[in-house]
Amino acid sequence: MIEIIAHNLAPVMFTSVMALLLLGYPVAFTLAAGGLAFFFIGVELSAFAPDQIRLFPNLIQANANRTFDVMRNDTLLAIPFFTFMGLILERSRMAEDLLDTIGQLFGPVRGGLAYAAIVVGALLGATTGVVAASVIAMGLISLPIMMRYGYDRSLATGTIAASGTLAQIVPPSLVLIVMSDQLGRSVGDMYVGALYPALMIIAMYCAYIFFVTLIRPNSAPALPAEFRTLGGGVTSLFAMIILSVGLAYALYYFVFDGLRYETRFVWSATIATATALAFSLANRHLKLGIISRLAEQVIIVLIPPLALIFLVLGTIFLGIATPTEGGAMGATGALILAFVKRRLTFGTLKEALDSTTKLTSFVMFILIGARVFGLTFYGINGHIWIEELLLALPGAEHGFLIVVTVIVFILGCFLDFFEIAFIVVPLLVGPAESLGIDLIWLGIILGINLQTSFLTPPFGFGLFYLRSIAPSTAWNDEVTGRRIEGIRTGQIYKGALPYIAIQFIAILIVIFYPRLVTHYKDEVAPVNLEEFQIQLPGMGAPQAPSGLPGQGGGAQPGGLGLPGGLNLNGSPPSTGGGSSGDAPSLGLPGLPGGLNLNGAPPAVEQAPTEQPVDLGQPPVIQ
Repeated sequence: MIEIIAHNLAPVMFTSVMALLLLGYPVAFTLAAGGLAFFFIGVELSAFAPDQIRLFPNLIQANANRTFDVMRNDTLLAIPFFTFMGLILERSRMAEDLLDTIGQLFGPVRGGLAYAAIVVGALLGATTGVVAASVIAMGLISLPIMMRYGYDRSLATGTIAASGTLAQIVPPSLVLIVMSDQLGRSVGDMYVGALYPALMIIAMYCAYIFFVTLIRPNSAPALPAEFRTLGGGVTSLFAMIILSVGLAYALYYFVFDGLRYETRFVWSATIATATALAFSLANRHLKLGIISRLAEQVIIVLIPPLALIFLVLGTIFLGIATPTEGGAMGATGALILAFVKRRLTFGTLKEALDSTTKLTSFVMFILIGARVFGLTFYGINGHIWIEELLLALPGAEHGFLIVVTVIVFILGCFLDFFEIAFIVVPLLVGPAESLGIDLIWLGIILGINLQTSFLTPPFGFGLFYLRSIAPSTAWNDEVTGRRIEGIRTGQIYKGALPYIAIQFIAILIVIFYPRLVTHYKDEVAPVNLEEFQIQLPGMGAPQAPSGLPGQGGGAQPGGLGLPGGLNLNGSPPSTGGGSSGDAPSLGLPGLPGGLNLNGAPPAVEQAPTEQPVDLGQPPVIQ
């Protein structure tokens, strides 16, 4: 019996720890305690299975170094930066301004408020990166307005919950940061790889709303004209966009044409957007009336968060900043935006710092516990067990990805994405590399999968966030004076189902069309090693191109002025009549005066041929 347990200690350990997690025990302490307990069990059982259990008592000291490795990981610095940025923006009521303005912009269109929720969810995901903040903010602001104007309850709640979860996949997502760290890949590559799938999911959400408005127009009506406080004026907005793009184009090709393309793009875009913002502010405060109130409000409200997104993502994509540096700039930009809007108070700053510290400590403790767990699990060949299990699946890489998607989706219904990222993802690296799967591709698939788990009834965290702020009882609307019925939990679950289907379609598209992700490799130009040549500059020959004075007899183009006439390109220099005389090359004894590595070899004097000695004759004495 003991030998059976010893030979199957890896599955016993994995199953036991996962069962404790599903029972609700604290993640960090469960991982650490499970790792330590099975470490000592493995040491005792190592005599029964020495080929599978490679644990010995002194190995436990390695946990100290592994813990300090976590603390020295610079990549994880991006987590507190992006969390702090998101919390500052959320507490400065940026979501409220965006929803109100974009709702007015899309108001005349059927489903306009739903489109606004999707667009704002994407913008909040690109600035805050926190699902809870996005879902709660949009639920508090958009949901009452949608109920007021007759939106279907399931459609409204499903759209808000799904839009809030876009923070999981839209860069700079915390999920992508943790995923890149666990997969051992660049955060910048992960962001670039996630860009097209994120845009595709946003487009699929909008296409679903458009389809619903076609078959059930009453479920997503347009905003009534009397509630469009900003009026019309879309024409002037398009005119401002065209003028700004034209200005950026002119600056890029005619003003900054002598700079690198990254610098040209940054300065051109910055000046063009700053000009549009300054003109809109002047139009408002000086009451010029050149552009409409709608165009003015859209530009003033949208440009600051878009500038912040560019400050973070644009600098990372262009290679100007690392993700950690981008997060630091984003946090600074969020503080500046909140200060400019006069919404930065000491209380807001304290709350944001407290929440950031709690989340960062939560992540670090889970990661330390995962390192303790990993040391024991790898010591009992658990990674080999996982690899053999997954490599035995049919379908090669596609079969592997589909099975992993199902497993992670089920675990995502019960566990937080940090727990899955720190426990499950490292175990998938070995099998994925054995099958030749790009790890960035795998990370994006897992990120979309974890986003889907936020929407899955009955344990989806996004649904819990929305349920916590959605009114469950009837209330009197102050604007219309009508009594509006509350929202049932079943309506929230029903509204999430179409978006879950959309998510699965997106996962299948990414699995069977990996170019949506692997395009990040195209940015690096391949080098043909067969055509790669190294040319050394000339040193002393008149034809050498270095342009430095030669040696002896006056200045010669191309020489480095080395004594002894060192020559790497031409023929051996003559030694007669020069200042060198018979001195050895470089002033060192025993070196020839003419060293030639590329030209014809110098003439070598033949030693005189000695006459053979006849040993039968007496020696000749001179």
